[in-house]
Amino acid sequence: MSTGTVLIIDDEEKLRTLLARIIRLEGFNVLEAENLRQGGKLLEKEDIDVLLCDVKLPDGNGVDFVQDLRARWPYLETILLTAYGNIADGVRAMKNGAFDYITKGDDNDKIIPLLARAMEKVQLQKRVQQLEQQVGKRYTFDGILGESSSVIEAIQLAKKVAPSDANVLLLGETGTGKEVFAQAIHNGSKRAGKPFVALNCSAFGKELLESELFGHKAGSFTGAVKDKKGLIEEAGTGTIFLDEIGEMHIDLQAKLLRVLETHEFIKVGDTRPTKVDVRIIAATNRDLRQEVKEGHFRDDLYYRLNVFTISLPPLRERKKDIPLIAAYYLKVFAVKGSKRIEGMSKDFLAHLQQHEWKGNIRELKNVIERATIISDGPELTTNDLPAEIRDGSPRSTGPLSAFDMASMEKLHIQRVLNYTKGNKTETARLLNIGLTTLYRKIEEYHISYEA
Repeated sequence: MSTGTVLIIDDEEKLRTLLARIIRLEGFNVLEAENLRQGGKLLEKEDIDVLLCDVKLPDGNGVDFVQDLRARWPYLETILLTAYGNIADGVRAMKNGAFDYITKGDDNDKIIPLLARAMEKVQLQKRVQQLEQQVGKRYTFDGILGESSSVIEAIQLAKKVAPSDANVLLLGETGTGKEVFAQAIHNGSKRAGKPFVALNCSAFGKELLESELFGHKAGSFTGAVKDKKGLIEEAGTGTIFLDEIGEMHIDLQAKLLRVLETHEFIKVGDTRPTKVDVRIIAATNRDLRQEVKEGHFRDDLYYRLNVFTISLPPLRERKKDIPLIAAYYLKVFAVKGSKRIEGMSKDFLAHLQQHEWKGNIRELKNVIERATIISDGPELTTNDLPAEIRDGSPRSTGPLSAFDMASMEKLHIQRVLNYTKGNKTETARLLNIGLTTLYRKIEEYHISYEA
């Protein structure tokens, strides 16, 4: 028999009762609600796996409801039901995160198979979550994978500073695990039960970043229809992690400095300061001392942030950790893809050891995920590797020359830009770099692309 709980929200009682009876016969637990308000209360109280929701309801629209659900219940899958299907609503529903969108009556025979697929996806997501909690404990110091001396030293430093309220500056290339360290420091502190809020400073322009970070008052600018708390206020007495702090506009640096010095800030459009007791952990892949010399970063803010610095080594300098990290992600993605893959061949591991890993742990994670998807055998082999790793000539363990590195980076950015048809926001997301960093690279390398 199937397992899992389904919630049906529909104001047509006869249809709702009939649908519930059919679904119960398939072995699912079923709960019912006649409007969004009742459904919301059940979602708060019960562990719901799949939601079947009518689009037109007395107190709202199911398509809009889906978008609100994703942030609060990331593993909940929603199937929308409508009496009058139209393409525009269907497209919007899928963009908002719905599992599927079907028409009542015409698609009745699709409901049970669709429900089974949605339930299977939910169960897989929960299994992956359980595995991540069991294997790695990724948000604690025990979850930081690595046995090399440089990683052990970084962990020991982080453990020492965690119980204090000192600001911490994490230095390291993109993909070296700075956010994992920040979360471990938070969870090792007296603020562990409080919120941990992360913000990538390179993902927003100056005005939007100011609003996201400090909040705003209604009417302070066009579109500000109501008061909004900033992430510093949302973090409360917890921790805020400011990634890519070197990308923050110098005007905003002055406001952040005030938070560090006086524990208060002024929201956009406000006249009175807001008090705050938040710990700040910042991270960057830039040389902030050089940024200070060039006038791009405030020296007083640098010294405030630089109370306790931890440098995270790039993966190419800790290659003995590659098999351990690769094995961890293999377990995660094998469960996620419902595959029985027991390990990695010697040649596969040898190629991983030879690669330079410019994208560090994040790049290795992506390579293992891709290999797991492609693999049809009991172990990962070189045939499952991307061509640039599989066919690359063996390299020394030293760094690449500047020419080789720049050429590879330019080619990779150009390929991704072509793939996204020139969508720079999506390109930056796929490359795991900030939008401003992408623009700088495009200009630096004179990159052209297909729009």
